Amino acid sequence: MRRREFIMLLSCAAAIWPLAARAQQPERVRRVGVLVGLAENDPEMKERIAGLRQGLEKLGWVEGSNLRIDYRFAPAGAQARLLARELIALQPDVILTQSTPATAAMQQETRTIPIVFASVADPIGSGFVASLSRPGGNLTGLLQYEEGITGKWLAMLKEIAPNLTRAALVANPRTAAFDYFLQSAKAVAPSLAIDLVPTPVDNAVDIERAIETFAREPNGGLVLPPDTSTVVHRDLIIALAARIACPRFTRPVFSSQRAVSCITGLTSSICLDRGHPMSTASCAVQNPLTFRCRRRRSSKLSSTAKRRRHLA
Repeated sequence: MRRREFIMLLSCAAAIWPLAARAQQPERVRRVGVLVGLAENDPEMKERIAGLRQGLEKLGWVEGSNLRIDYRFAPAGAQARLLARELIALQPDVILTQSTPATAAMQQETRTIPIVFASVADPIGSGFVASLSRPGGNLTGLLQYEEGITGKWLAMLKEIAPNLTRAALVANPRTAAFDYFLQSAKAVAPSLAIDLVPTPVDNAVDIERAIETFAREPNGGLVLPPDTSTVVHRDLIIALAARIACPRFTRPVFSSQRAVSCITGLTSSICLDRGHPMSTASCAVQNPLTFRCRRRRSSKLSSTAKRRRHLA
């Protein structure tokens, strides 16, 4: 073999060998940290985690193969800072947070690891991003609702019960963007002839006391903006609404959760008007554009229905 050919062959081998060596090496496993604001066994949370996994798989990231996901659960923000530190110690490549308390806790723990947030109502007011067009820093994510949606919730209540004159905005200021929704509601309430009642709550005792007090006067309704605190206590809120104001309370079928009338994570509005024919109705907001309502059917059978039942 000529000397020139030998040098060319050696050069080609030297160039190809690193590529072949890298091809034989296992693909690096990426690590994702997830900090959420609901309990691990919460039905809504289970659905969200399943959706996350499915979405990642469609993009080629398979948990247990080229991806590892570390989950931490902080219902209503409980121990969020401690759990955030635990995830940071694992040195994930990226972090996903759900809820305002979870995002705030993670922001306080790292300014370098990329953070993607979800279920955050007011990222600017919460100090997570500088603006929607230019987030800046290491956080980015999705705006849950624009503030004008609060007016639609109030309008929906008024449509359900035209005699409605009062509405309580119920949320925990520590876990929800309470002022964000409150200011928007105040701007719309007068045009709907609704007296808005700000109702900050902190725990189950507060929720029970607040709803019982509010329901002492007629023609009232509840608006529950997105808040992990009211999600955690949604069964309590439904029970209170049913016991205090709506003894024949009907719940719309919504997703797979049993606490369907007070689905938060999105939101819902509950009518507490005792005297109005629609007083046993409840509505859940499925998304900012689609409203689903369901009225209680009359217990009295029509004459046609009676005849049909008799013939059967």
